[in-house]
Amino acid sequence: MPATTDSAQKTFRYAPGPKSKALYDEEQKHIAPGLQTIALYSQIAVESGHGRHLRDLDGKEYLDFVAGIGVASLGYSHPEYVRIVSEQLAKVSIGSFTSPHRANFVKTLATVTPKGLDRIQLYSSGAEAVEAAVRLAKSRTKKYELIGFWGGFHGKTGGVLGVLGDTFKHELGPLMPGLHLAPYPNADHCPLGTKGEHDCAAHCLDFLREMIKRATAGAVAAVIAEPVQGTAGNVIPAAGFLKGLRALTTEMGAMLIGDEMITGFGRTGKWWGCDHEEIIPDIITVGKGLGGGFPVSGVISSTEISTSKPWGNPSGSSSSYGGNPLASAACDAALGIIIKENLVENSRRVGALLLQKLVALKAKSPLIGLARGRGLMIGVELVNPKTRKPLEGPLCRELFEECLTRGLLTMSYNPMLRINPPLTITESEAIQGVEILAEGLSAVAGRHGLA
Repeated sequence: MPATTDSAQKTFRYAPGPKSKALYDEEQKHIAPGLQTIALYSQIAVESGHGRHLRDLDGKEYLDFVAGIGVASLGYSHPEYVRIVSEQLAKVSIGSFTSPHRANFVKTLATVTPKGLDRIQLYSSGAEAVEAAVRLAKSRTKKYELIGFWGGFHGKTGGVLGVLGDTFKHELGPLMPGLHLAPYPNADHCPLGTKGEHDCAAHCLDFLREMIKRATAGAVAAVIAEPVQGTAGNVIPAAGFLKGLRALTTEMGAMLIGDEMITGFGRTGKWWGCDHEEIIPDIITVGKGLGGGFPVSGVISSTEISTSKPWGNPSGSSSSYGGNPLASAACDAALGIIIKENLVENSRRVGALLLQKLVALKAKSPLIGLARGRGLMIGVELVNPKTRKPLEGPLCRELFEECLTRGLLTMSYNPMLRINPPLTITESEAIQGVEILAEGLSAVAGRHGLA
């Protein structure tokens, strides 16, 4: 977060409702530090959710532009989802045996995955799935090195912490050996500092080739990349990068892992983030919206790759909770609803409208430096118009609280504002959210002489 200055001190005073505050304070006596920023800053206690709205214990409702960072793909309390999951809970919830919902889910999933990727193994968390994908790549290639990208995020577990592309991993070393990072071609801000028009994708691919030659042991099992980088600010790679990466990994005999935790299942307006450049990774990791809010993740690959040993041995790819009957019911319900309600198209259509409104807002608000996005995965860069640098932390938090007070839940406490609403969001709700954001921006700018 940018360093604060005397002229950028937070002055807006927000307070959660009394019932929320009381329960939050009670919980803080025993819960460990390190909760998500949005929970710590808002201090709201959620009572229920419906559609695209959350309600706190004090009865205040919030239009949700976060969706648990892309987790609540169906929104809240979708009746069909609630019915299917509730019915399964009343029957059996745990075990690795075949269940009707799991059998139907994997069969249906194979009809929408990229061509040839017809096998899935289920897990409980994103990091667990990424670790499993790396094990699969090692099983297939018999190599051991892994390459990720600056700005990337693939989980906080030890095996992949080294390919987390920011400062989060500082003071958590030593890191696993054999992990490497390369620049990700941010078309808006070249990671290599090149100014003016240039082929950022080719630039970063050239860097990657040199890095592989000079920094690795020549034993790269896989390259892992997000089709759109989420944690970095919903960053879209420069055109041609994913195709170039596909060609390079094929050339060197490494697996290409597409981390589609956020981008998968329609988030970007297509079924898969990799569809935007018409490439097919060797392995895809999925999660978040996969279970419609239930904690479940997965690894998708081809029959040929997934049979590689030791990953393909009995118990070689399994997990204690992975693919249990309750999780499978959630996956089956969520996928069925996404297909039935054509939510991939809704993401494309409403996302395009939302981005259009945000671009128009940029012309009016000096605090918006840039708006970009694919489908309902949108990034807005907040800036201080006097310095043209990222908006200072206290002012970002002030904007977050202004929106919260008006009934909009956002991630605007960070200058890289990420907007990931439920895939079910309507056009009118998208417009309403932008209008509230505009009010919050105007209030902050006016209060601090930034209008």
